[in-house]
Amino acid sequence: MVNTKNYNYKNLVYLFLIVFLSLNYVSSQAIEKPNVILIMADDIGFEALGVNGSTSYKTPILDSLAKNGINFTKALSQPLCTPSRVKIMTGKFNYKNYDRFAYLNSNQKTFGNLFKENGYKTAIVGKWQLNGIHYKDLNEISKDRSRPNKFGFDEYCLWQLDKLKIHGERFANPLIVENGKELIRDENAYGPDIVSDYAIDFIERNKENNFFLYYPMLLVHDPFVPTPDSPEWNLLETRSEKNNRFFVDMVAYMDKIVGKIMNKLNEQGIAEKTLVLFVGDNGTNSKLISQTISGPVRGGKANTITHGVNVPMVAYWPSTIQNSRTYHGLVNFNDFYATFSDILNVSDDSDGKSMMDIFTQQKQLKRDIVTIYYDSKWGNNKYRNVFSQNKRYKLYKNGNFFDMEKDILETSPLSENELSKDQKLIKKMLASDLSNFPDVPLIKK
Repeated sequence: MVNTKNYNYKNLVYLFLIVFLSLNYVSSQAIEKPNVILIMADDIGFEALGVNGSTSYKTPILDSLAKNGINFTKALSQPLCTPSRVKIMTGKFNYKNYDRFAYLNSNQKTFGNLFKENGYKTAIVGKWQLNGIHYKDLNEISKDRSRPNKFGFDEYCLWQLDKLKIHGERFANPLIVENGKELIRDENAYGPDIVSDYAIDFIERNKENNFFLYYPMLLVHDPFVPTPDSPEWNLLETRSEKNNRFFVDMVAYMDKIVGKIMNKLNEQGIAEKTLVLFVGDNGTNSKLISQTISGPVRGGKANTITHGVNVPMVAYWPSTIQNSRTYHGLVNFNDFYATFSDILNVSDDSDGKSMMDIFTQQKQLKRDIVTIYYDSKWGNNKYRNVFSQNKRYKLYKNGNFFDMEKDILETSPLSENELSKDQKLIKKMLASDLSNFPDVPLIKK
């Protein structure tokens, strides 16, 4: 007689093994190491993309990527370029390794090193501005054209590597250094075209390899000048005309270049297995007022208010991001390094949290609070401070507590006697996180 009970038990065991192995197979396929492209636009706030409500600018390519990937509404940068670049490249809070404006200390490990150590081909194109070229005591370092290589990049095509912008701008007739050699100046050349063409070539040459491309864009930083798609570009005398109205053209050209990269990925048949991340490095220039469906927004660059740190962010990865959506959770700039460590399956020594669960499982990061330490070490340091925030409230080290939903420009700090019980609890939680961060140092007179 057949032992039915034992037979059913064995069947269940076999079924379990089949399901387990199947899930492992699917999982192993899902986490196959992708190519990674990180595009970081220069000086563009959240409000400047059409998908985020802009009515001033046209960004059809980025809007499409956002609608077919993940659009992040609470990605928080540093308020200024170098603090953001040092943080995103190293995954560390600024108080740990940000020494000077326009400088990255040679003792730091970047995500370029991370990818290179793990077998990826690596390249950086666009804006460098990390050699400390403004400082006489860093003269030897500032002239070192091999520093991008030392930070993990096999190849580069960069503006402002070892020369100040008074020696050559980034747009018309640009001063570009490519793998140690200064390119011949050309009054008909456009910097963003030169560096993006190099990016395209890098992608094509490495389509059979895993590659990491970091593209800190030259656009859309001032000076606001014509692009090759502007009528004024056709005449040499108007090609470098400065006017805020050209910002519209520059945003459109930024979007066009993103489309150029996406077209190359599709053409080479590698779009499916490539994670493309787009993000801004800080808020829009404060000279500019952008119109949105919610009203006008003045750029907040260098300022710690929402318009200075809330930047556009899009993730597009067809093979892995199966359901397009908008993500309202908080993202900090040190999360990129943590995410890349996760992709590479190596230990993470950053201060961030991996975003892989957001990409693969539609989960929220376990994070209620983001804290930002900001000391630009440049100019008058007007907004230098440390703050913690959740999605609605922000508390500064100096004690100012704001309801960003009702006071987005942070003009009226909430007084202790007007706080509700819930607001007091939130303030206490923010203060607890803030206590883990040092005060910004006193300015030496």
